[in-house]
This record gives sequence, C-alpha cells and structure tokens, in this order.
Amino acid sequence: MPPLPTREEQVRDAHALLIHQVVKACHNNQERPILDQLLAQAQQNGWTELVQAIQLILKGKRDTSISKNLDGEDSIIINSILAGLHNPASLPNLNQEADPAMAAPGFAQMIHAARSGDVQALHSLAMLAKQMTETQGDMMLLGGIMMKLTDGERDINKLIDHMTDQGQKLVQDILDELKKLER
Repeated sequence: MPPLPTREEQVRDAHALLIHQVVKACHNNQERPILDQLLAQAQQNGWTELVQAIQLILKGKRDTSISKNLDGEDSIIINSILAGLHNPASLPNLNQEADPAMAAPGFAQMIHAARSGDVQALHSLAMLAKQMTETQGDMMLLGGIMMKLTDGERDINKLIDHMTDQGQKLVQDILDELKKLER
C-alpha cells in the first residue's frame, strides 16, 4: 500500500486549480477574469486572508512574508504559488486523480448552491468545469458532467461513462452528498 500523502501534499492537490490559476494570471493578464471568479468564490467562503495574500502576489509581492500571519492551509497555498512562480515544475499536478473522500463534499456544495440560484456559485462551477475539462482522465470527465449534475441529473449510469472505478466512486459520493443537501 502506498504511503498516505502528507498534509502539505493534500492541501496542494486540493487547491491545485487555484494555485495554477494564480500563477497563470501573474504571467498573463488575460487569465485574470477566471481567477477573479475563483477569488470571489473564495472570499464568499470566508477565505478573506488567503484572497488578500493572493492579491499581494498579483500586485508583484513575491517574498514569503506574505504567508507569515496565515493559517497552515493558507500558508501552504501561498508558498506553493510563490514556488510555482519561481519554478513551474514545482506546481502541483493538475492531472492528479481526486480522492473521493476529500472532493465529493466540496463539489456537492458548489452544485447545490448553483442549483439553488446562487449565480456566483454557478459561474464558479462553470469556470472550474472548464479547467477540469482541460486536464485528463476522470477529472476531465467529471468536468464534462458538472452542468448535468447542476441541471439535476442523478442517474449514475448517465454520468459515469468511461470513468475508472475511482472516478465512478467520486461521482457516487457526490450524488450521496447532493442527496443529503437536497433533503
């Protein structure tokens, strides 16, 4: 059995899309609208200090003092962004298969919020789905079914075509989480 990932690896993998998007936006201003949507969602979720730190990076600050007063998870994210700006090879793998136990509740919350009329959540989910479809494997396929889930599709057989067992489990876990939220 492979060793469990460290906490830092788990945080980096869970926030890989955000980390990559910040680095992209620092190099290409045309990437800012996508990042701005992710940051608006992060702000709405209460990640105020993280968003403020990212804004400092976007304004050109590049030293590790940015993460000095942040909690552990936010510090990992900021330090990963800074490292990625200096060495793109250090960025977390976007093609990493998701751990269903970690990913399903987050996806379900976003889908539920979008279904409930939260325009910001819908827009953020669309941006996330777009980014996911630019990867490979189950994450690409999951990105392709996000709008189906948002539109109310709950038949797992219509959602898991071509997915690995792990991807199918992730979709099932998302459906289970959605069922809890929709009660």
